[in-house]
Amino acid sequence: MPAPASLTAFAALPDDARLWLVAFDRPVAAERLAPEVDALLGRWRHKGVDYHGTWTLLEDRILAIAEPTLASQPSGCAIDGMLRGVRQISERLGLNLQDPQDVLARLPDGPQAFLRADLEGRLADGTLGAGTPIIDLALLTLGDLRSGRMERPLAATWIGRKYKIQAPVSAEA
Repeated sequence: MPAPASLTAFAALPDDARLWLVAFDRPVAAERLAPEVDALLGRWRHKGVDYHGTWTLLEDRILAIAEPTLASQPSGCAIDGMLRGVRQISERLGLNLQDPQDVLARLPDGPQAFLRADLEGRLADGTLGAGTPIIDLALLTLGDLRSGRMERPLAATWIGRKYKIQAPVSAEA
């Protein structure tokens, strides 16, 4: 299966490139982010090492940054600096970052965030169910993103395990 068009920015990077996914609390135009993110990644250095990050915007609200060097030579300080830069960009542009503890679910009207404390209620009222797609912002590699692991049915996630939600049984023909 070919990579989605939104992943073409990463075409030259290997599957083991380190990945960060950061969600904004509302949609944002990539053109609005481009000058800021390009500048941040263009000056991404730490202790004499130049990092070669590439980015794209997924779902109009998930900033995906990939960098190949950090997969084999991790630097917590370099990563912290880049993420601090992303927070500063969001503040300058008047955007809010989604709390990484929130759960992002794909609902008919688009991605929606839920507090973990609200999950039980959303399961009870039917807002969320076994097949609801959950967006995982904790992927570690570009290969995970390319292989479609960013989105899985709720029943196949930690939420399904915690609340003992089974995947629906498919009808056999």
